[in-house]
Amino acid sequence: MWWMMNENGGHYCSKKTDGICSDFCGQESSRVLSMSRIRCILRGMDLKMYLLLFILVPTCVYGIYMHGQKISYFLRPIWESPPKQFNEIPHYYHENVSMENLCKLHGWGIREFPRRVYDAVLFSNELDILSLRWKELYPYITQFILLESNSTFTGTEKLLYFANHRDQFKFVEPRLTYGIVGGRSRKGENPFIEEAYQRVALDQLIKIAGISDDDLLIMSDVDEIPSRHTIDLLRWCDDIPSVLHLRLKNYLYSFEFLVDNNSWRASVHRYRTGTTRYAHYRQAGDILADAGWHCSFCFRHISEFIFKMKAYSHFDRVRFKRYLNPERIQRVICKGADLFDMLPEEYTFKEIIGKMGPIPHSYSAVHLPSYLLENADKYKFLLPGNCLRESG
Repeated sequence: MWWMMNENGGHYCSKKTDGICSDFCGQESSRVLSMSRIRCILRGMDLKMYLLLFILVPTCVYGIYMHGQKISYFLRPIWESPPKQFNEIPHYYHENVSMENLCKLHGWGIREFPRRVYDAVLFSNELDILSLRWKELYPYITQFILLESNSTFTGTEKLLYFANHRDQFKFVEPRLTYGIVGGRSRKGENPFIEEAYQRVALDQLIKIAGISDDDLLIMSDVDEIPSRHTIDLLRWCDDIPSVLHLRLKNYLYSFEFLVDNNSWRASVHRYRTGTTRYAHYRQAGDILADAGWHCSFCFRHISEFIFKMKAYSHFDRVRFKRYLNPERIQRVICKGADLFDMLPEEYTFKEIIGKMGPIPHSYSAVHLPSYLLENADKYKFLLPGNCLRESG
């Protein structure tokens, strides 16, 4: 022990002192003793240590608060391995090649008659993209199935946008199965729970539409649009996989900003009663290359961007109120930057670094949905060179 009691009951310090903390000995209570230790430490610190403590540390804390999400995404390759690779099926197509030869090129047979095709979507507010989707797929769809809710995935009440604009879609009315599911409006709950709840309701609506075994069922979000010739191929060819994912070209804001060719969540199923369930995650290992387009956040009005940013399952990405500023959103769109100021969601440092920064502008409008090009004036905002949006 470095101290002991003296004869009079006081404290006796046998350890040498350096003058800085000479008054440390002689303290009578543990509380005073602890405070003395702190004072001793502080008195012994030089200017550099003070700068480190009061400037550098708060700066680091602020930096983590502001950019913690970026740091997490950049370090993702360390703590998360990439998913198992798909079995890529080459996609063959030319308008002058017969369907029999196209099926043969894919290693499939040809049917005597085509399968029936059902297209099922959950709808929020994407009226323009829904029009493009249904016009693209119209020749080959037996039944269009659409479910909407009066609540967003985040529990906020919303209008029934499709019901209020149903007159715009009279061309599908004879083939439309439409349903409404009441949202639970539970704010604070994980939004993926509400999303799953609505997908279960969509399962029931699909059955009401009259689907049967071996009919084709398209499972994808509204903005994940399979190309017309892809669906025609799958309905005519025999021996196609029971579940086939579709690799789509991945666009952001419009067809001017091509992110990559890696959108994979869309899928086509050969329906099986009691087995097929509507889902939006990986369900099989096979994927058909170059099968359509995924145009994310492809809205006409700035107000629609703001609505989706607050309403969809990843609303937690809106970390600061300024992200919802209309002027900022317009600047971000024209620049091809990220609305949430995030790094790319990739699994290798090479891919992350390669995709950092704004998306390069593309000036090609080749191989886009035909209805888009036939109505270019109406959908000008989706074509290259037209980044300005209406306020709405």
